[in-house]
Amino acid sequence: QVQLVESGGGLVQPGGSLRLSCAASGSIFSFYPMTWYRQAPGKQRELVAAIGSGGTTNYADSVKGRFIISIRDNAKNTVYLQMNSLKPEDTAVYYCNVRYSYWGQGTQVTVSS
Repeated sequence: QVQLVESGGGLVQPGGSLRLSCAASGSIFSFYPMTWYRQAPGKQRELVAAIGSGGTTNYADSVKGRFIISIRDNAKNTVYLQMNSLKPEDTAVYYCNVRYSYWGQGTQVTVSS
């Protein structure tokens, strides 16, 4: 059983920043890759960012240069998503995922003035 606990969502003005956190626990060999997805109303869930065990990262074109995925240094089971220069189109429920198999409960991010 794997549990993912997300935090950090909320309401922010355009141009602002938020940081999402996801702490994973459970008895599996590895939590990697760790990824963030998002789903906006009426749209399919999409991959936002991914990080592998070696630190390799990948981003959706829509967030490159604005979002940063990282792992907590002293706790390899925690993944962050630093979101900068937020736009209204970033509004969505953001989900943490590990090994493309396990999902968090989701956290709402709303970008609005």
